[in-house]
Amino acid sequence: MSGDRFGAGQLLVFRPTDRITIRATQPARFAVIGGAALDGPRHVWWNFVSSRKERIEQAKAEWREGKFAGVPGDEIEFIPLPENKPYTAGG
Repeated sequence: MSGDRFGAGQLLVFRPTDRITIRATQPARFAVIGGAALDGPRHVWWNFVSSRKERIEQAKAEWREGKFAGVPGDEIEFIPLPENKPYTAGG
């Protein structure tokens, strides 16, 4: 709706036909990301997103086994997988 206000840290998704105007009321940064629509729904679990739950299960196992590269400059800290986090649907 015209005049809607949104705070920091929000993700807004627009339809291809939406006409938008962005006006910042204070110094701000934002990113605009576009592209073709996804070919189907995505499953989200913690930091993992995939079109297949099986791939997320594989990623969880790889995370536990330390197969993901560390974050440059922060290779020491390891964040364990959260317990009993439910899947959410996205896309």
